[in-house]
Amino acid sequence: MLDHVGFPVSDFTRAKSFYAAALAPLGYVLMMEITNEQTGGHGDHAGFGDGRPDFWIGTGKTAASSTHVAFHAKDRATVDAFYQAAIAAGGRDNGAPGLRPHYHAHYYGAFVLDADGNNVEAVCHTPE
Repeated sequence: MLDHVGFPVSDFTRAKSFYAAALAPLGYVLMMEITNEQTGGHGDHAGFGDGRPDFWIGTGKTAASSTHVAFHAKDRATVDAFYQAAIAAGGRDNGAPGLRPHYHAHYYGAFVLDADGNNVEAVCHTPE
């Protein structure tokens, strides 16, 4: 239903490195960069994806409150790998990998805060 989603970050270079590392276990790579000149003065942007760039970060004024974005993981091991990569890349723990049965019986997720306080999640919905 959604085509793409994005939000501004306070340090574009740092965020680009963080997301490249954190999203790698999910099969996401940096696919496209658009410069401030190309956007007509609306900042630099980086698009990540696993076939097309559907997750974007960009320069600009960050939101007053954090954003939550959840990425689908194919299995629980991928959720674990996302969490480890995100923490190693400078993310802060916001919920270690594990079942969240209050969402549903097979909801297995991990939550990490990026440098701007955005809540980044990887989630798997299938039984192990």
